[in-house]
Formats: sequence, structure tokens, C-alpha cells
Amino acid sequence: MPLRDHFRPPLAARRPWEALHGGWPMEIVKQLNARLPLEFEAEPRVHLGSAFEIDVSTYERDSANSSSPLAAPQNGSVATATWSPGEPTLLLETDVPTPSEYEVLVYDVSLERRLVAAIEIVSPGNKDRPENSRSFVYKCESLLHRDVCVAIVDLVTIRNANLYRELAELIGAAEPAAVRTPIYAVVCRPRRSGRRWRVDAWQHELAIGEPLPTLPLWLTDKMYIPVDLEASYLETCRGLRIQ
Repeated sequence: MPLRDHFRPPLAARRPWEALHGGWPMEIVKQLNARLPLEFEAEPRVHLGSAFEIDVSTYERDSANSSSPLAAPQNGSVATATWSPGEPTLLLETDVPTPSEYEVLVYDVSLERRLVAAIEIVSPGNKDRPENSRSFVYKCESLLHRDVCVAIVDLVTIRNANLYRELAELIGAAEPAAVRTPIYAVVCRPRRSGRRWRVDAWQHELAIGEPLPTLPLWLTDKMYIPVDLEASYLETCRGLRIQ
């Protein structure tokens, strides 16, 4: 199935992008676990980001107790009370808002479930503001420094931030990332040789109406498994009745 634009009408009006992002990681996992050697296993990880939600009951309780009287003198004696600012008026109590995360993680179970590869599917929240973009990029950089192979799949057509280019700049790539389109798929494989550190990249520019590529997901320095994005995308769309 050619790639569809899941972020704009007419498809976005009928089937929100969260449907694809929520189901796609599991289809990728099914594909990988059917082919992975027994010492490796893949699992999906979907974290729904938080928004601002005020705890109304806490607000009402704390507001009612917002004043604190000064200490009263005892036995009719005159006492100088120690000054106190009293209880604050609660302005806001909520979880820190975070963007949603959609990913597939591959572990080496023979090495106490050491993480060896991650597929990160970009959401609009990863690209909607600089701090969220930085958080995503720093996460990918941290994984690379832990010798984890990182794949980034970005289908978000309504945000222009290029997280792969930002990652390349952060790790000090000698040349800027060559991806020119806002949507792309890339695999970054870290390699170490003595004191030298190297990151190889397999990058693909994506286009609406075109098929998705197959990515090499590296499990060790010499072993990789192909990730057929087109096949898993097709199965996800079939399950969602996206024609």
C-alpha cells in the first residue's frame, strides 16, 4: 500500500493518526519475532503523553486552608509571634506534559535483556516545540552512546522539524544529514574500535503515495535483521480498514 497522509484530510478526518501509531509497533514486533534468533526478542512500547490536568479536589482543599494564623499567646502573656508566610494558594498541580512515544525495542535475552535496538516512530508531539524535539534527540543520542542501534521513522507531515538532522548535529557529524524531506526513515548504527566511535546511517527519503523501505536493524556488529516497513504498515492499515 502506498504511504498515506495520516495527518491531513481526508484520512485524518476519518481515522486519527493515533490509530496507526498505536497499532503499528505491534505489527513490527510480530514481524521481527517471527525472524529473530532465539536469543533476541522484540516488544512494543507505547507511552501516551500527558496533558495539563488540574487536580480540582486538591485545589479546593488547599485553597480552603490557604491562610495560617499567627501563633497565639498563652496564659494571657504577651508574645511575639514568629512570622510565617502561611500556606500558599495552589496555582496548579499536574503531571509534567510529555509527548507520546511509540517504539519497538529489541533485547538480547542471553545478556540479561540488554537493549540492542530501538525503532522510534515519531509523533507530532515530538516535533511541536523545541524542548520536545530536544528531548527526542537527546534520547536517541543516549541510546547510540549505549551502543544501541536506533531507527527513526517520521511520517509526520504537519511539522517541519527534522529530528534526524538535529541528531546528526548533536553527535557532531562532519556533514549535515542528507535527508531533505520532512518525512523519512533512517537507521543509525554505532560502532566502536578502540577509542574511536563511529555511527553509520542508512537513510531513506519518504513520499506520500510511495512504498516504504526495508531497514537493516543491527543486533550485533555483524548481525542484522531486515525490517520491512511496507509489510507491517500494510497489515496495520488493513486492520484499521484504511484503503
